[in-house]
Amino acid sequence: MDRDDEDAFEPGSGRWPWAADWSAEGIIDVLEPLVLPPRRERVLSVIAERLGNVTVLMDAPHDPHNGAAVMRSCDAFGVQALHVVPRIEPFLVSGGVAKGTQRWIDVVRHRTPEEAVTTLRQRGFELVATHPEGELLPAELSGIERLALVLGNEHDGICEALEKAATRSVRIPMRGFVESLNVSVSAAILLAAATRGRPGDLPEGEKRLLYARGLFRSVSQAARVLAASTPR
Repeated sequence: MDRDDEDAFEPGSGRWPWAADWSAEGIIDVLEPLVLPPRRERVLSVIAERLGNVTVLMDAPHDPHNGAAVMRSCDAFGVQALHVVPRIEPFLVSGGVAKGTQRWIDVVRHRTPEEAVTTLRQRGFELVATHPEGELLPAELSGIERLALVLGNEHDGICEALEKAATRSVRIPMRGFVESLNVSVSAAILLAAATRGRPGDLPEGEKRLLYARGLFRSVSQAARVLAASTPR
C-alpha cells in the first residue's frame, strides 16, 4: 500500500512499529501537550463520530485509484475499518486520491474470502452484497444493526463464496442507460445512506488508540520525541 512505515498499524493490536513498547495512554501523555487545542479538538470530534457497526469488504480490488477512493469515502462517512481480500493482486492505494486518509483508516487484509466471512460473522456483521437487482434500497441499509457492505472486483464482480455468504443484496436505482456504476462511486452512495443517522459507537479503548494515532500525525518528528522518552 502507498504508505510509509510510520503509517503501519495492526488493527486490534494497539501497537505501531514506531512505538512498539508504548501504550496509547503513554503516547497521549507525551504528545498531547505538543498539539494546539484546536487540532486536539478536531481530532477528538472526528473520533467521536467514528463507526464500528458499518464496514466495507472489497473483493479482489484491482485499480489503486478505486481502492483509494473507497478508503476516502470510508473516512468521509466515519467508517473506521476497511476489509480486503486481495487474492490475485496486493491491495494498493493511490496516495494522490486517498488524500491522506490511508493514515486514518484501518485496513484488514484477509487471505481468502472464507476467512473474511468467518471474521465478519464472528463480529456480528451481516454481509450485504451490491447487485443491480438487489432487494434492498440504499436507505434501508441504515436499519441494519451491523453492516458489512460487500463490493466486487471492477471486472469480475463479487466472487461466488462472498455472494453465497451475503444474506441480502442492495441496488442503486438508476434512470439512465448504464447498468452499473464504478465501484468507488457505488461505495460512496451506499455508505452515505448506510451511515445516515448513526451516532459514533467505538468503544472508549479504541477511541484512545485513535487519539494517540491522531496526536502522532499532528506532531512534527513525533517518532523522535517518543524515542527520547521512556516508553510507558
